Amino acid sequence: MIPSSYPSSEEIARLSARMLLEIGAVNFNTDTPYTLASGLPSPSYIDCRKLISFPRIRTTLMDFLTVTVMRNAGFEAFDNIAGGETAGIPFGALVAERMALPMTYVRKKPKGYGRNARIEGVMTEDQRVLLVEDMTTDGGSKLSFVDAIRETGASCGHTAVIFYYDIFPETTQRLGDHGVELHYLCTWWDVLAEAKAQKSFSEETLDEVERFLKDPRAWQEAHKSA
Repeated sequence: MIPSSYPSSEEIARLSARMLLEIGAVNFNTDTPYTLASGLPSPSYIDCRKLISFPRIRTTLMDFLTVTVMRNAGFEAFDNIAGGETAGIPFGALVAERMALPMTYVRKKPKGYGRNARIEGVMTEDQRVLLVEDMTTDGGSKLSFVDAIRETGASCGHTAVIFYYDIFPETTQRLGDHGVELHYLCTWWDVLAEAKAQKSFSEETLDEVERFLKDPRAWQEAHKSA
């Protein structure tokens, strides 16, 4: 069912950050930094996949994501909702259900046999496709999914995520240069603000995380051997 009412973008961001903190999806560790997919260290790590195990929070966030996309892009802007393998698949299905639209998913790579396809489900030429994922860091993985969608003859100019890092300035530029607009619910800055309000972590930890968020490249360079 398509949600008919929703709070402001600022309240959606605050509530989304609160829910991520509540289920333990937000992890801060300044003593033993996490290693990101890039191989670089980070004092923060977020696991949006945990959301699928919390029905009340999952439902609320998918309502938020649906209305955010419709508010930003339009209520009749899409014909097909595509989830990115793998974390984007359940969220893509939930958004498609709310928008009463067909759902597909995009593989990271061709499966190597049969049709050797990257698109699963039915996607046709001239459809306007919304790509749904759990999160984006620098936007790089989104470009491959978008290209796979466009190779079918469909168009894809929008991607929606629950969480956006918002600490690497090249992200929106990279997506914009590829003709893709990003929609999201909350960022690290919203999570940090809510964590401070709730005193979810020690003051020292939050200060160190804030130093990372303000200059992640310098922080990573200084902690490469940590």
